[in-house]
Amino acid sequence: MSASASPETMPSGDEVSHLRRVLKPRHLTMIAIGGAIGTGLFVASGATIAQAGPGGALLTYLIIGAMVYFIMTSLGELAAFMPVPGSFATYASRYVDKGFGFALGWNFWFSWAVVVAVDLVAAQLVMAYWFPDVPGILWSGLFLLLMLGLNAFSARGFGESEYWFSLIKVVAVICFLVTGVAILAGIVHTGHMPGFANWTVGEAPFVGNFATMVGVAMVVAYSFQGTELVGVAAGESEDPRRNVPRAIRRVFWRILLFYVLSIAVIGFLIPYTDPHLLRSEVSDIAVSPFTLVFEQAGLLAAATVMNAVILTSVLSAGNSGMYAATRMLFNMAREGMAPRRFARLSRSGVPLYALLGTTALASLCLLSAVYSPQAVYIWLLNLAGMTEFIVWLSIAVSHYRFRKGYVLHGHDVQALPYRAGLFPFGPLFAFVLCLVITLGQNYEAFLQDRIDWGGALSTYLGILLFLATWAGYRIVCRSRWVRYADMRFDFADVEDAAGPPARG
Repeated sequence: MSASASPETMPSGDEVSHLRRVLKPRHLTMIAIGGAIGTGLFVASGATIAQAGPGGALLTYLIIGAMVYFIMTSLGELAAFMPVPGSFATYASRYVDKGFGFALGWNFWFSWAVVVAVDLVAAQLVMAYWFPDVPGILWSGLFLLLMLGLNAFSARGFGESEYWFSLIKVVAVICFLVTGVAILAGIVHTGHMPGFANWTVGEAPFVGNFATMVGVAMVVAYSFQGTELVGVAAGESEDPRRNVPRAIRRVFWRILLFYVLSIAVIGFLIPYTDPHLLRSEVSDIAVSPFTLVFEQAGLLAAATVMNAVILTSVLSAGNSGMYAATRMLFNMAREGMAPRRFARLSRSGVPLYALLGTTALASLCLLSAVYSPQAVYIWLLNLAGMTEFIVWLSIAVSHYRFRKGYVLHGHDVQALPYRAGLFPFGPLFAFVLCLVITLGQNYEAFLQDRIDWGGALSTYLGILLFLATWAGYRIVCRSRWVRYADMRFDFADVEDAAGPPARG
């Protein structure tokens, strides 16, 4: 199905019919960085070292980093060829199966809208550090209105806010790395000489078994969650066929550099046996590995500073989630997979109805008025489930079939705006590793004397819902696998899907 909307789904009246290409290269870069540098790095990174040891954590980050690299290059090839706002669902519909794209699109929208709610509840927990007596629901309501306003103004408003949110996080990581290296070099004296000694404590550098590595790999993979949002933003970027690949190439290496160096510094400065590292909730910022290292350097206000950075991270993630979910719902409506109203745009080129629909689901954060914020946070986090891995798997599958079909139709891969290297190894490697991590997340539930069906269901519920939606669409609409012979690669169709560039 063409990504262009049918006449019935197009907006009417004075409303514009295409998203505007107003996101600049610096916006794309920071959108990808902002989606990946967050609480996974600032808080949960310590737990990976505590469970797998410094060497195990570092190795896991390198392996998962390689997996994400191939996913991002696959996305780069697809997004540069066809820069559309609901990219993942569009690619899946055109090159895998329309039902697969339908299930992926709704799954992606639902998950990211729920992630916004998760971040808004997390913001309550962060604000409680400074204002313990203020009802948390007030903070959620305030930040929800803030995100709604940033996204309703224009895509440029979202891009600018995300640029500055992300810049704060990048500065925080750089300051952490400089501080850590200064301590290791003896420039900053802490009373003891850390270093390789922490790599020989107990079972270090590698701790645990295969199950431990799989569990840590899941945490690490979640840390990289959001890097693919640059694919969603491609539909509103200037000159996407040049800027999207450039952003993907630059962003991945910066993120990997930040993560690998941060994990190495933490592993050298804090022994994996430190009980503080096991605490990985948003409310545990006072014992975050970043906070502990800053305190070693004599920064007494480290907890307060890092709490402010965590708040920025939470708002950045929520802001990105609101944007991504809205654009996915908009594109689903344009393709006839969601109510037509969601395809209508405001005069400033914002899918306002899709934004309001996303905001309505994100309002689940207000459940904290009835239940405790901690309980709502965990419930919503589990509800979001494994959507990220489903998206990554879909990118690998879509790219593999796209390239195969592209070549079988007689096209020259040299003509592609961006070519992913090491094909077909890249997407196959990413697919297999992502599948192993996903299915292995709670495989121990099936190895006990009595199968833990409750634990297994809570772990794999996202996968079951995705498969059920896909199967339901195939049964009702009788969709089938897209044959290579039926794939379309005409550039006129791609240009129509992408929409015209912004004027002015």
